[in-house]
Amino acid sequence: MTVIDARNRFEVQPSVNNHFAWIRTRFALERTYMAWIRTGISLISFGFTIVQFFQRMQSMPTINGRVMSQTMPRDFGLALIAAGVGALGMSSWQYYTQRRYLNAPAFAGIAGDRSGPYRGAAFISAMTIMLIGIAAFVGVFLRFL
Repeated sequence: MTVIDARNRFEVQPSVNNHFAWIRTRFALERTYMAWIRTGISLISFGFTIVQFFQRMQSMPTINGRVMSQTMPRDFGLALIAAGVGALGMSSWQYYTQRRYLNAPAFAGIAGDRSGPYRGAAFISAMTIMLIGIAAFVGVFLRFL
């Protein structure tokens, strides 16, 4: 059984149509990545908000005398923060591999952007937000031990 490299399946001919198709593919990749970044931000911020909200709510008197579990809001918030950081990590890895593929030598004739897959504003923003999410996770985890 022979293994066929996907990049050698076709020959890329430099033309205006192929160049603009490459650009449309690149922009679609950027849009998808930015949607994942928004999802990660939402999960991280919602998880942190849940922890803060229920922490303040536990100190309030209840009407029927029922007491909320001390660890339930923390665990749920940590799960959401971890899901947001995980989403950012997985989408960043996918973005990196796809950008590396689009910048492969096979597409050199039609590629308009020769920058590395890790130098874009979206990638740098995602890494920063992922670090903030990790800091939020550690902060919530250590505060409620």
